[in-house]
Amino acid sequence: MRPRSMTGFGRGEAVLDERSWTVEIRTVNHRFLDQKVVIPRAFTGLEERIKKTVAAHQDRGRVDILLTLHGKSSGGPLLTVDMELARQYHACLRELADEFGLGPRIQLTELLQQREIISMQEQSPDLDKEWPLVEQAVISALDECAAMREQEGLSLKKDLGERLDTFAAIVADIEKNIPEVVKLRQQELEKRVNKLLDGMDIDPLRLAQETAVMADKADVTEEVVRLASHISQFRDFLHSDEPVGRRLDFLLQEFLREVNTLSSKISNAAIAHLGVEMKNEIEKLREQVQNIE
Repeated sequence: MRPRSMTGFGRGEAVLDERSWTVEIRTVNHRFLDQKVVIPRAFTGLEERIKKTVAAHQDRGRVDILLTLHGKSSGGPLLTVDMELARQYHACLRELADEFGLGPRIQLTELLQQREIISMQEQSPDLDKEWPLVEQAVISALDECAAMREQEGLSLKKDLGERLDTFAAIVADIEKNIPEVVKLRQQELEKRVNKLLDGMDIDPLRLAQETAVMADKADVTEEVVRLASHISQFRDFLHSDEPVGRRLDFLLQEFLREVNTLSSKISNAAIAHLGVEMKNEIEKLREQVQNIE
């Protein structure tokens, strides 16, 4: 199942009685888990529960969560009538009507002109009652998003595996040529030293020993062995069921460290060309790894 891409989209819906919640989740790559929740103002108290639910399904990435409520909820505006105030207004209007002979009947519209009689209050929703429905929609969206991320992850895994094979082949080619490279390096050093010491009396055996020691510094067997170990670890991580993005990124840093050391130790033109190729493959691997959870 792993690795999973950090890019995905999911939509979930939950319906109960006369209301429903729709949740849309979009994810993109990010070093850490960064969540942004957009929810109707009356339900902002559910934001932390939503984030905890998402965190249980995703380890890192930028996650945008949009929640939309349709229909009636347990909250919303509430209209109330101040009956005592209405009675007082009615009595005052009757008194004015009697005083000025305006007629005995008081119309409802006359009372409604007094805005204080009917007031609107924001009714706080029951968050505990609403949460199961919201949670259902969030999990549904997360499941759909996860399916998309896993599908994308399979493509990434395939591409990374192929690029790793290319990189491993270059390392194997270098390993095969190490003895010849060291031998050529020793011959080159002997020629240079003989030229510098032309006409001087020096023990040939001592000269051979010294040039052999200097040539040995061109031996990159240790770097090749470490690279082989890193490649093996990389393959194991690609088959792991745990989030491996950070580990793969760290391994690629180690890849680059060994390649730089290897390139600095060998002055052979062919090997130097292979070193450039390895760096190019590492960069391509890093581009893909950036989108792995």
